[in-house]
Amino acid sequence: MNLHEFQAKQLFNRYGVPTPQGQAVAEAAQARQAAELLAGERWVVKAQVHAGGRGKAGGVKVVSSLDDVESAAAGMLGKNIVTHQTTVEGLPVQQVLVEKPTNISREIYLAVLVDRSSQRIVFMVSAEGGMDIEAVAEQQPEAILNLYVDPVVGLQGYQCRRAAFFLGLTGNSFKQLQSVMQNLYQLFTENDASLVEVNPLVVTDDGDLLAVDAKINLDDNGLFRHADLAEMFDPSQEDDAEVIAREFGLNYISLDGNVACMVNGAGLAMATMDLIQKEGGQPANFLDVGGGTTAARVAEAFKLILSDKKVKSILVNIFGGIVRCDLIAEGIIQAAKEVGLSLPVVVRLEGTNAQRGRELLKNSEMSIYAADDLTDAARQAVAAAKESQA
Repeated sequence: MNLHEFQAKQLFNRYGVPTPQGQAVAEAAQARQAAELLAGERWVVKAQVHAGGRGKAGGVKVVSSLDDVESAAAGMLGKNIVTHQTTVEGLPVQQVLVEKPTNISREIYLAVLVDRSSQRIVFMVSAEGGMDIEAVAEQQPEAILNLYVDPVVGLQGYQCRRAAFFLGLTGNSFKQLQSVMQNLYQLFTENDASLVEVNPLVVTDDGDLLAVDAKINLDDNGLFRHADLAEMFDPSQEDDAEVIAREFGLNYISLDGNVACMVNGAGLAMATMDLIQKEGGQPANFLDVGGGTTAARVAEAFKLILSDKKVKSILVNIFGGIVRCDLIAEGIIQAAKEVGLSLPVVVRLEGTNAQRGRELLKNSEMSIYAADDLTDAARQAVAAAKESQA
């Protein structure tokens, strides 16, 4: 789960990581009031969306009058912002963050994430703050320092000092970096984060460190431990189908193809998608209905699939171990009737009561075809999609 910048900064402040003074608002008039409370002669107005590249898309404006604050907020709120990290439709702006500007001496990149290859939490540090870290990694890999944290002893002081020397920090900023890194490490571990990124972490004209931007991704599997963070979920920033899937306990990710998949088990789903591509097709989604799926959940999965207008055929691949195949077949038939299914559906059933399930599908008098095996099912689904596309 992603947090908005203002939410991430609230968490930063809770852990003693300094950020600029600011306030998130949902109306242009409130933006003006926030600027008045902050005082000063200049302000920064930032669109709150779950995507990078806002500045280049007009989502970050520095203004020097209260009228301009209100105007900038009005120009963002209720609009969609399109960046290199969004779809062509973009993401809706429902809140803006009004902040006091910072006198910046230099910019630093600092991130904490899980490195799965080393099975460690790693700090990524670079003096090239404010830039896309992907571009830095590709063009100047020597400009990035990776510090791997032993999970037994945690982040060590010498690692923080090594980062400060690498960045060429001196004085207050040298001392403050250890505090910032230790606090971010505590935030990361205590809140089950998968990514904490500060880009940029700036050195002010006074020599202090300040997190001008903040990005936090949380591990969904750990949210049951953090009810306060789970409440920060913003469905407007997610694919509608993926939000609905979340409500019904389905693992769904929309893709660009036209052959929809409904499978029980993540590994089986990946294999199914591979076979679709092997047979010359493109999967329209990843959809795992889970090992203990029910007829009702299958019905909801079908509704999700059919909400995607790109879909031209559907491949259902169910291995009945915990769940009986005849119950799955009943769910497929029920869902097809509920949604008025007109697309071809190819079903591969194996496991408990698989033969009974195939018979139910065969006698349903609907456009549902039972395949002999997974390769045959993939071949039929891809052919059906091509025929429908034509």
